[in-house]
Amino acid sequence: MKPESPAVLAARAEVERARRRLVGSFDDLQHQFAPQTLMREAWESARDKGADLAENAVDAVRKRPVAATSVVAAIALFLAREPLMDLAGKVTGKAKQKLTRKSSPKARPKTKSTEKLNDGQS
Repeated sequence: MKPESPAVLAARAEVERARRRLVGSFDDLQHQFAPQTLMREAWESARDKGADLAENAVDAVRKRPVAATSVVAAIALFLAREPLMDLAGKVTGKAKQKLTRKSSPKARPKTKSTEKLNDGQS
């Protein structure tokens, strides 16, 4: 067997280094695209975005507290519109019942003076 030339030995060494780099890159890609890694990165990204949104919201409330309170109140009223409408209906219904009881002649107790007036009209 004939000894290999220095150029061939250098080429073989370079091929081996390239193979190791390729396998290392493949391992890195495999780790980077593992489901656990992707989930962790997505969670960290969502957490950071949420923290940024919360910080921006706090800054906005500090700058405009009246406007922020108005927006929150409007949202609360919108979400509670059905129960509020039911409550308003009950309150106005009770108020109407009280008014009709007070103005109704049946609800008034008869006195001697009202009996004389009623007898005179008949």
